[in-house]
Amino acid sequence: MVSGTINGASFKTLLEPDGRYGPEKKPSHWFRPDKKLLGEARAAAGDTVRVSLEPTKEWIEPEVPEDLKKALSTSRRAEDLWNDITPLARWDWIRWIRAVKTAETRQKHIEVALDKLNKGMRRPCCFNRNLCSEPYVSHNWVLLDPS
Repeated sequence: MVSGTINGASFKTLLEPDGRYGPEKKPSHWFRPDKKLLGEARAAAGDTVRVSLEPTKEWIEPEVPEDLKKALSTSRRAEDLWNDITPLARWDWIRWIRAVKTAETRQKHIEVALDKLNKGMRRPCCFNRNLCSEPYVSHNWVLLDPS
């Protein structure tokens, strides 16, 4: 989680891993500014901008996908635990659920998440945070070159 500015416009966001490693063998990351932030920054794709980033320990709440919201609403126990876990844990669950290529696998991840939450598990198991979990912008968990 970082806070920063683009052309002086403030934001707080989660940096997504891109599946690559920088020169110091540390994972590299990316984020996609939304339309509101780009408007406030007076920036568009391809523009050169001034960016500042600073790590923050304050995690913002993730936007919960509708299919996950619906599943959580079917189980009081899972929903109560979801509301009790940290925003970081909720981000982990959401990233684990969306890190799939097909709707069928996504549904399976939601079912497994619901089962694990019902059993009191606060985090998904066996999830590598250093891999890109956005299948529409990655291949084999590595960010695609936009060119």
